[in-house]
Amino acid sequence: MSRAASQSFQVRKPAIKTEKGLVASQNRIASEIGADVLRKGGNAIDAAIATSFALGVVEPWMSGIGGGGYMIIRRADDKGAQVVDFGMRAPSGLMVEDYPVMDGTASDLFPWPVVKDDANVFGARSVAIPGQVAGMAKAHEAFGSMPWADLVAPAVIEAEEGLLVDWYAQLILAGAAKGLAKFPASRKTYLDDDGFPKASAWTALGQTRCDQSALATTLASIASQGAAAFYRGDIARNIVKDLQSAGGRHLLEDFQNYEATIVPASEFDYKGHRVFGTPEMTAGPTLVRVLQLLEGWTPGGSKPTAEDLVTFDRAIRQANQERFATMGDVANELVPSCTTHFNVVDEDGTMVAVTQTLLSIFGSRMTLPGSGILMNNGIMWFDPEPGKPNSIGASKRCLANMCPTLLERADGARFGLGAAGGRKIMPAVAQLTSYLLDYGMDADTAMHEPRIDVSLAETTIADNTLPDSILDALKLKLPSVTAAPRTTYPYNFACPSVVERNKSTNFGTTEIMAHWADTVSAET
Repeated sequence: MSRAASQSFQVRKPAIKTEKGLVASQNRIASEIGADVLRKGGNAIDAAIATSFALGVVEPWMSGIGGGGYMIIRRADDKGAQVVDFGMRAPSGLMVEDYPVMDGTASDLFPWPVVKDDANVFGARSVAIPGQVAGMAKAHEAFGSMPWADLVAPAVIEAEEGLLVDWYAQLILAGAAKGLAKFPASRKTYLDDDGFPKASAWTALGQTRCDQSALATTLASIASQGAAAFYRGDIARNIVKDLQSAGGRHLLEDFQNYEATIVPASEFDYKGHRVFGTPEMTAGPTLVRVLQLLEGWTPGGSKPTAEDLVTFDRAIRQANQERFATMGDVANELVPSCTTHFNVVDEDGTMVAVTQTLLSIFGSRMTLPGSGILMNNGIMWFDPEPGKPNSIGASKRCLANMCPTLLERADGARFGLGAAGGRKIMPAVAQLTSYLLDYGMDADTAMHEPRIDVSLAETTIADNTLPDSILDALKLKLPSVTAAPRTTYPYNFACPSVVERNKSTNFGTTEIMAHWADTVSAET
């Protein structure tokens, strides 16, 4: 029980409603930038590109040009959907012997065995080849309508100003300070000279910003020269130089050979509804498996009952067990078994859902001195134990937890959704999908409805706002249940967002306890 926190207040974050387009992201500034693109006549893909670059600056610990992700697009006049795959992959020079397994269990996102010196978690050898810039360029080439430079420019401006350290940023910096302190450029950017996290004053005066000027220069080059500057120009050479100097096995050819791809989205018919997802190295196939397991189930009422939540728990656990046993990039081929998120919908009804990441908070914790780029730790996605589908290997594609999803309900309503939160993502997306499709909820109701988290191997985390009768029943029916609040910190549950298009009206909503997350309409 949390004895210090007030138990009497109630928090709501009502959905935004508009006839125009809107952007729902984990940062108000990024949502404003995306919505401004819509106001200027850009389409949903243009707004998504601008939002993507902006998020890497204003929410740097979650994503950025040093990371990767997935975008799913459904144009207003399209019966299907397409996925832009800009996932990360291991460098071609990776050496498995650099990651010797030790006794114990890792303390970061995944319960892998410990690797010596945490080489798969921190520093250069944890870094996979990033795909964000290539992914946005591929989306722009195929679907964009505004000039590339205009879409990257707002991120440049934000980086030139530097990250404002409010109470929430200070909280995040404090939680990661120990790791950031290990890397000189990260320490210089995010910590004071004495090694403490940067902090602003208690009043409106004396605000502190993190210096992102090096990142601004890099983004300006990407804006003027395109993605080629990142993968084939001076930026790529500087990235490789910095990584190699820190012990990385990265080669310039790894960047030159990287390509984002556009593939058809997976499409699954669920009880007369349509579900569009990411088809390969994501949690998309696992979401489909959950829905397959729910095909014969019918909700017990207008809101989830204890028995319904138990059904969710069992379906998600079974699907996850199958995922961990069978999915991975084996000899660079898929095994046949198949964290920031934002959504955009424009006035015409084109809908985009994007999940992009550095993996851990602050990724590898390593900011590159030559470019100001905070790099991912995508190698941590791989199982360090050999002989498994998802074991560490050179040039392998990372098996990610991202799960951007588009839905079309039988009554014609359309939704875009996804979440941040590592292995918490898919359980949240699966439940929200059921809330929207099985229970017929709108986006606002679904976002405020309590959920359970089924990402831990032996424990189910249940929202403590569930009625006592449901919590008591869950404790009787499931092996281990812990009640916990939806809070700003720590992250007991995933951090989702949802957009909805019902006829010609758009709605957007974000996680109610995410302090920076917000929806912004394109209305003037």
